[in-house]
Amino acid sequence: MDSTPPAAPAPATARPEDVIATVADLEALVGLPLPRVAQKERPTLSEIDVQWIARSPFLILATSDAEGRCDASPKGDPPGIAHVLDERTIAVPERPGNKRVDGYRNVLSNPHVGLIFLIPGRDDTLRVNGRARLVRDAPYFDAMRVKGHRPVLALEVDVEEVFFHCAKAFMRSMLWRPESWDVEGLPSRAEIASVLERPDVTREDLERYYGPSYAERLYRDAPMPQPSEATPA
Repeated sequence: MDSTPPAAPAPATARPEDVIATVADLEALVGLPLPRVAQKERPTLSEIDVQWIARSPFLILATSDAEGRCDASPKGDPPGIAHVLDERTIAVPERPGNKRVDGYRNVLSNPHVGLIFLIPGRDDTLRVNGRARLVRDAPYFDAMRVKGHRPVLALEVDVEEVFFHCAKAFMRSMLWRPESWDVEGLPSRAEIASVLERPDVTREDLERYYGPSYAERLYRDAPMPQPSEATPA
C-alpha cells in the first residue's frame, strides 16, 4: 500500500516571487506601448469628444479617498449624460439613488476622478480624467432636467486628460451581442435584496417595489418597503 502522503493543494493566490512589484518588471512582461499610443491623451475636449459625450447615456465614475480606497459608480441618463460646459469642463448630474454617495464622499477628500463614457453598440470608449468638485446649483442645472426633474447636485470635472480607448475589451466580452448574454437562472433584484440586504422585508413587498413601477420612479425618491410586523427586524 502506498504510504506517500497526498500532495498539498496548490495555493489559491500567487506565490510571492510571481508578484510584480516594480515598473521595470511590469514593462519587461507586458512591453512598451507604441509612441502614438503612449502620447494619445489630450488636455482638452475636441469636437469629436463632445459629439461622443452627447450620444453617451452611460458612464462609470472612478474615485478614491485620501487613503486610496476606491469606488467605481455607474451613472445612467438619456444620451448626453454629461453636460459639456466648455473644452475643459463637464458636469455630471446626480439623480435620486440609494444615498450612499460613496464616490462623492471620496471626491471631498481626493478630487481626482476618472470617467469612461459608453455608447451601446460601440466597442470603443472615451476616457476622461480630471479633478472634480460637487456643486449644489449652477445656471446650467435647468438644461439637465429629465422628465421635469432637476438634478439634486452635479459633479463638475476640470478635464486634464482625454483619450479614446480601443475596442478589444468589448470585442472579447461580446458585450453588445444578445446571443452571448447569459442571465437565465440568476436571482432577481428582489431575491438579491431579500437574501443580502433586506431580510427583514417580505419577498412579496420587495417584488412589488422592484416591479414595473420601479422604472416609473427613476427621477424621484421613493421609500423602500418597511419591515413586516410578522418578520422580526
